Order: sequence, then C-alpha cells, then structure tokens
Amino acid sequence: MAELVPRGWRVEGESGRYASAGKIRMSVRSDVDWFEMDGGVEYGGKVVPFPQLLRALRSGEGFVRLGNGAVGLLPEDWLRRHGLLLAAGEKVGNKLKFRQNQALMLDMLLAAEPQATVDAGVETLRRKWRTFGGVAPIDPPQGFRGELRPYQREGLGWLGFLREHGLGGVLADDMGLGKTVQALAHLEFRRQAGAGPSLVVMPRSLLHNWKVEAERFAPKMRVLEHWGPDRTRDAASFRDFDLVLTTYGTLRADVTFLKDREFDCLILDESQSIKNAGTATAKAARLLAGKQRLALSGTPDRKHLGELWSLMEFLNPGLLGSGAQFRSVLEDRDSDSPEGRAMIARALKPFILRRTKDQVASELPARTEQTVLVELGRAERTRYDELKAHYRKALLSGGKASSSGTFNVLEALLRLRQAACHPGLLDPARRSQPSSKLEALLVYLREVVEEGRKALVFSQFTSFLSIVKTALDAEKIPYSYLDGKTRDRAAAVDKFRSDPECKLFLISLKAGGLGLNLIEAEVVFLLDPWWNPAIEAQAIDRTHRIGQTRPVFAMRLVTKDTVEEKVLELQRSKRDLADAILGGKSGGLGDLTREDLERLLT
Repeated sequence: MAELVPRGWRVEGESGRYASAGKIRMSVRSDVDWFEMDGGVEYGGKVVPFPQLLRALRSGEGFVRLGNGAVGLLPEDWLRRHGLLLAAGEKVGNKLKFRQNQALMLDMLLAAEPQATVDAGVETLRRKWRTFGGVAPIDPPQGFRGELRPYQREGLGWLGFLREHGLGGVLADDMGLGKTVQALAHLEFRRQAGAGPSLVVMPRSLLHNWKVEAERFAPKMRVLEHWGPDRTRDAASFRDFDLVLTTYGTLRADVTFLKDREFDCLILDESQSIKNAGTATAKAARLLAGKQRLALSGTPDRKHLGELWSLMEFLNPGLLGSGAQFRSVLEDRDSDSPEGRAMIARALKPFILRRTKDQVASELPARTEQTVLVELGRAERTRYDELKAHYRKALLSGGKASSSGTFNVLEALLRLRQAACHPGLLDPARRSQPSSKLEALLVYLREVVEEGRKALVFSQFTSFLSIVKTALDAEKIPYSYLDGKTRDRAAAVDKFRSDPECKLFLISLKAGGLGLNLIEAEVVFLLDPWWNPAIEAQAIDRTHRIGQTRPVFAMRLVTKDTVEEKVLELQRSKRDLADAILGGKSGGLGDLTREDLERLLT
C-alpha cells in the first residue's frame, strides 16, 4: 500500500481512501529562551501539523486521519531520518517548542528542509553553529598538583565550555584515562572562583578514591564525606566545604533536603546508576539543583537510547523531549533507524566527550589478554555432565520456555558456572576436594610470586575466592583481600600497594571492579567469565590505566567444554546495536532466547 499510493493507485480500505504524504512545511521563530516550530506534512493541499503526526506515530497505526474521510500515510522515509529529532520538541497546541539547548537538533531539522522559513534570531544562531571552531584545551589552575596530558587538557577545556554555555555533559573516557582528575581540575577552578560547594554522587566503593585523589591533586579543597549513620542531615552544614562526596544510597535517603540546596556543580560518577529513568535513584538525581550538571562514565557503551534519555534528562532537562514520546519513536520500526540514530548522535555530540585507550595508546604500555582453557578432571567432568543433563531435561523439554521459568533458567546457568570452577561452590562439604581451575591458578600465582611481580585475582564468586584464600594460607603466600563485606577497603588497598611481601590481591568483581587504582599490579587473573565483556575490561583497567609504566598481562581461566566456553561465544555474537549512538560496542547480552539456552546447555 505504501508503494502503490505514490504511483497513482487509488487504494481504499476499512478506514477509507489512502493518501500519500506530500511536501514538508516548516517555519521557525525565536524567542528569549526557546524556538517555536510551525508546520507539518502536506496531504492534497491540507497540512497535518507535526504534533498530530507524532500522535499517529505513537498510536502505531501508521497513518493520520484527514478531514475529508481519507487517511494519510505517514512519511516513512522522512520519519526514519528525522523522527527522533522531531520527538524532542514539546507539543504546544499544533506547534512544537524547542529549548535553547536543543538548537543543534533544530538546525539539523532545518538543514534537511531548504524551503523552511526562519526569523533573524534563528538565522543568527545557525550561522554561529556553522562557524564554530571547536573547544580549545586549557591548563589546570595554578596550585593544582598534577600535570594533565594533552587529551586531559582538552577535556578540561570542554568542561569549561559547557559551563560557559550553561550546558551539562557526560565525560565518557575509557576506564583508567583520568576522568576523576579532569573533574577535580574543573572543580578547583570553581573553588578558586569562590563558588559554593559542589556535590559528587557515586557508588560507596568510590568514596575513598575520590577523597584521596582530591587530597593529592587539590590539597586546598575542603572535602566532606556525607554518608553513614553519623552524617549531619542538614544541607546548611555544607557551607564550610568546597566539595561534598556522597553515595547514591544516601542521595535517595536525603533527597528531601538535598534538593533544597543549590550546588555549584552536580557530578554523578558511574552515572549508569541512573540509566533507568523510573528508579528512585534517577528521580532523586533529577530533583537536585545545580548551576552545572556533569556525569562521569567509563562504560557508555552499556547504554541503549532509552537509557541515554534518562542520562540526558538529568544533564539537560528537556533536551530529548518527554520520555514517553522518545520511547514511542524508538519502538516504531518505521521511524527508528540507523539514519535517525546517526542524526541524534550528531545532535548530542556537544554533550558527550569520549576518548578510548586506542586514541591515547602512546601514553599507555602494552596490554595483552589471553584465554587459557582448563580441562576438567574425570570426577569433575562426570559431575558437570550429570548436572547439565539434569537442567537440559528440566528446562528445555516440552518446547518453548515460559517467562515464569526465568528464575530456574538463571539458577541452572549459575550452578553450571559454579561447577566449572570448583565443586565446593555447589557443596561446601567439598571445599577440600581438588579443582582443575584452582590447580591451574595456583601454578600461575606461584610463578608471579617467584618472579616478584604483583597480580590481581578477580572472581564473581566470593565462595571461590575463599577457597583460593585457604589454598594460599596453606602455602604461606601473603595476599590482600576485598569483597563487599570488607569494612576497611583503604587498609586492604594500602596493604597490597605498600607491603613488598604482599604480591596478590583477591577481589570480588562486584566490590572491586570500579574505583580502584592499582597500577602496582601488572598481571590480572579473571577466574570466571560473565555475559558482559565490559565488566571484565573494567577489572583489567584497575591496573591498565594512566600511571602504569609496565606492560599488563590479563589471563582468563575458562573451563573447556562447559557453559563458560558458551558464555565467551555469546560475548562475541550478541551485540546491542542501540549503543551505536556512542560508537561503542555492546556491553550486554540482552534477554536470553531459547536458541541461546540451547547453545549454553549443549
């Protein structure tokens, strides 16, 4: 039908006669802090306004009803390219309203329609965009203790550019490229300008690192850690400080008074914590008041466009329009396209700064990664195959797995992964039994210790790390240890860093995958693979980061012919295309399909 109508065919259906879309009509006028767009799509001399087109798009019908009883087909090609940009506008009657921070989106819409009319204010703004020469790098402020690398000076200049123009942005450099130090240099500029306190919100595991880094690079900055049961629940107490550090959990608990205090800078570290717009954390963050809003994230490729909306709504409220309207365009197969996403990427470019390690490779030593396949012993193989057969029969017999079986599916995958590591993870009574993976690990750890090098050992299973601890104790090999229950993280880190006899640091992936600077290590062991390769990369980045002067070697221990090998296959094959907005690769697998389960359990 969509092909016949433009060719002159008369097509009728239950809804009436179908008409194809004609010319796009568009005019824009400017006001003090917003722009108003009038226009729409022409159908036989009648112009259907853009808000009506968006409503039709959201309904999923694929057409708009015309006044003469006919129905107009939506302009699929045009919406495929411009639907996401158009959906960012706020509906006001039959017109769309765009904010000042949406000027680049508006310019891109106008560029696609040469016949559009604009007033003098809009034309002046468009000329400004066309002549923009980029952001100049700047040196850190006087008294800042630390030399910034060229790309970090560019980042500092970008943060200042955003500040000058009243914009928020996300610094999305790869893990280990010094996002914290760039943010601290920016905050030191603000301190020296006499600004009020700034607030940084982060996971609890990062508090110590931020405090130490602030003392190191900006020693005159007065820093307050606002968290824990003894904290003062009054924002007035912040007036004697330049920087307030708090956690996402504390933000949720204290938002009732934090929202009433305007901060100079608001910074969210590990900003994926607000990726879901409907969570209490994301809602609390949006309630905060600040003269500038910034976010730090080392894993932007974990976001799809819906999550990007949540982040941008914190940074620049209204930039991508309402969440409901933005999602409606994403969900429409005719308007969501690579072309549309590419245009959104261009429109958001001023608000996102991302540099990868490849781009600054000359400043980092070599990094080598290797996957070592471990053969199960005979008894381990028998137990594993019996367990796999049991779950295959329970989960995959009888056709399609139901959503109600999700918990059982996850339990099956968990148990098989544990069986691939050590029998003691399934049955504590078997902790003393041999394990092929443990034996292989101990061979490598002994070699590391004998050579006088330092190594990090990561696992998602604290029960496995506990077994490794027992084995090291038996051989009288010193180590440091960190998991979610460790009370004194700083002491664990300091022991590994400063004790020459302590060559090994056992770390749970959840507790230590973020916020640690451990350049003393040059070897990393990953004991169990997981769906998300970005999480493993973060673990390696604890030591492969700015300041490291030696080559880094990372080794994955993967048990052969088990679910662990299948996990590696899925890491390579399952990619989330939505994150093309940031030019990265997928960080997650998405939902497991029946075919995925069959691959994992065969």
